[in-house]
Amino acid sequence: MSKDKKVQVTAIENGTVIDHIPADSLFKIVRILRLESEINKVTFGTNLESKVMGKKAIIKINDRYCEQEEVNRIAIIAPMSIVNTIKNFDVVEKRKVVIPDSIEGFVKCGNPKCITNNEPVKTSFSIIKSEDITFKCRYCEKNTYQSEMILIK
Repeated sequence: MSKDKKVQVTAIENGTVIDHIPADSLFKIVRILRLESEINKVTFGTNLESKVMGKKAIIKINDRYCEQEEVNRIAIIAPMSIVNTIKNFDVVEKRKVVIPDSIEGFVKCGNPKCITNNEPVKTSFSIIKSEDITFKCRYCEKNTYQSEMILIK
């Protein structure tokens, strides 16, 4: 293949396109959106060239639109992402994700003695916005950094 040719992923008629995902965060997004069990067609690419990011990833989900809670989850993993809503092959909404003030139920508390790690209690964190997003547990007040976070299945 010559250097001039580019491989293109086909457009979707209706659904969601998540763009500007850091390449190393692609599978975290797949996991938090539970795309491994998605019944609709899902297309993703990784290590794609990006003038801004160097390398990026993209996810296209046919016939499914992201709820705000899912967008919040994406923001925690990839705060520079853009979520596009597609209808009739046109982008009808383009949302830059915004880091939420709080999250529940998908990040594990880093404190092994926290009640959320020892009882059937849903995790709950306040978000401290900085260069490295920090999660402050509402139960034990331990800080967990984005770079150390463990996702709950």
